[in-house]
Formats: sequence, C-alpha cells, structure tokens
Amino acid sequence: MSHFLEDTVVIWGVFGAIVLVLLAFDLGVQKKSNHEISVKKSIWLSIFYIVVGLSFSLWVYYVKGIHGAQDYLTGYLVEKSLSLDNIFVISLIFGALNIPTRYQHRVLFWGILGVLILRGLMIGFGELLIHQFEWITYVFAAFLVITGIKMLFMTETVHNVQDNVLFRFLSSHMRVTPKLHQEKFIVYIKDESGKTVRWVTPLLIALILIESADIVFAIDSVPAIFSITRDSYVVYTSNIFAILGLRSLYFSLSHLLTRFIYLKHSLSLILIFIGAKVLIAWLYLVAKIPSSVSLLVTVLLLGGGVICSLTSKHQKQM
Repeated sequence: MSHFLEDTVVIWGVFGAIVLVLLAFDLGVQKKSNHEISVKKSIWLSIFYIVVGLSFSLWVYYVKGIHGAQDYLTGYLVEKSLSLDNIFVISLIFGALNIPTRYQHRVLFWGILGVLILRGLMIGFGELLIHQFEWITYVFAAFLVITGIKMLFMTETVHNVQDNVLFRFLSSHMRVTPKLHQEKFIVYIKDESGKTVRWVTPLLIALILIESADIVFAIDSVPAIFSITRDSYVVYTSNIFAILGLRSLYFSLSHLLTRFIYLKHSLSLILIFIGAKVLIAWLYLVAKIPSSVSLLVTVLLLGGGVICSLTSKHQKQM
C-alpha cells in the first residue's frame, strides 16, 4: 500500500466525502416536495444504500487488509440487523402520534442525521473507556451474551408510546399543538391576549422520541461492534454505513417486519456468539476465532432467520 493511502487524513477523508455525498443526495433528491415515497422507490433506494455499504468493504480491504474487510462486513451486517428494531419503534412512534407518511420523511432525515452524530459520540465514548480500562471489553461481551439470551426467550410485547416516560414529560412541560402544521417542528401562535406564543408540533415530539430511542439501541450496538473489532476506522464506518439509508429502509420494511418472525431469534444468537467468542478467547479455552468464521456465522444465522420466517406456517397463513 502506498504511503499516500497510509495517511490517516486520506482514509478518513474518503469516508467523510462519501457520507457527505450520500447525505446531500438524501436531502436534495428525496426532499423536493411533500409526497409519499412509494414502496418501489424506497426498495430501490434501500438496495442502493446497501450496495454502497457493502462495496465500501473493498476500500476497507485496500487500506486495512482482508481481516479488516471481514470485520467491517461482520460489523455492518450486525449493525444493519440491529437497526431493524429502530424501524419497528419508529413505526410505533409515527402511529401513536398520527404522523402521515407525507410528513414522515422530514422527521426521518433529521432524526437519522441526529442518530449519526449521537452514535459517533457514543462510539467515541466507548473507545475512550476501552483505552482507559481494558477489562471493559469483557464487560461488553458479557452484556451481549446476557442481552442475546434475554432476547431469545422473551415474548413479544406491544409498546405503548403514550406510556413512555419521556413522552409524558414532553407532553406536560411543552406546549404541543393538537394537530400538525405541515412540516413545521415549531410554530408561533397568538393566544387570547394577542401575545405570540411558541408551540411545538407532534413532528418535533416524534423527532425527540426517535433520537432517544436510538440512545437505548446504541447500548446494544456499541458493545457489539467493539466485540468484533477495536479498529476505530472499521468501528465507525460499519456503524455509519449501516445507519445511512435507514429512512428508505423504513419505508420498505415498516409494514413487513412482522413477517420476519424468526429474525430476532437470529439476532439473539449472533449477539450471544459475538460476546461468547470474546469471553472464550479471554479464558484461553480456544484461540481467537478468525474474522472469516465470524462473518460466515453471522451470514448463516441471518440467512437462516429469513428463510425460516418465509417458510414458516405463520407466514403462509398471513
């Protein structure tokens, strides 16, 4: 590899440039008017973002080698799978607040932009913890195993957004308009005395709830990626590319997620596997599991969950 490609500024610059182009595309091309994004268009856009995310592994291979590319692909697949929970919760939030599809795209754009920033900050914090306290890696690994086991055996529950503590706090401490004002987050309305008062709309409440939900999901996401690799470049890029395109993926899958009934089981097993391999290597029971094996196991478990979901009796009855 040339000295040019060894320059940290260059490899991070390439990543940053691609992210900025994708964000500009997302904002400029998709936000021309208030219209509902068709399922067909959202599917093609989702495929485009996934192809870009997977193709970036070629660049990672070029600058980090085969093991870096394998870790990137493993991290990307795991983070992309974890993002499906985001889609489910986002769907619940929009449904509870009666947000029409034509206004959802603006909330999702700013929501996902905020998610990118928050996730970057949380990854940075996780990296700082690992640098200061080496043993925190094994705490992350144990947490993943416990989380995976809980996910594997817990029964599905329907979440009521109105019961959310943050929702109740916002509703009681902010002036929230009873109806939407097109795509506006904040509006100014005159009260009975003629004084102009600032109100927030349900769109802003939805945006805040989406951001807070991602903080909760990051508690699983950040330990998962650090249990796969410690390489900062691979950690950041796999996370960010998994989040990019989440808006299109939402419009593609929000109505279909309930059909993939075994996908959560697959994700549970993946989290258990990722955490267990770190703990087992730490206890010197076996040698460190190669990146290629981790990638293969991740692909097989995800593929198995999708196939079982599509071929199950429950699916045929729907």
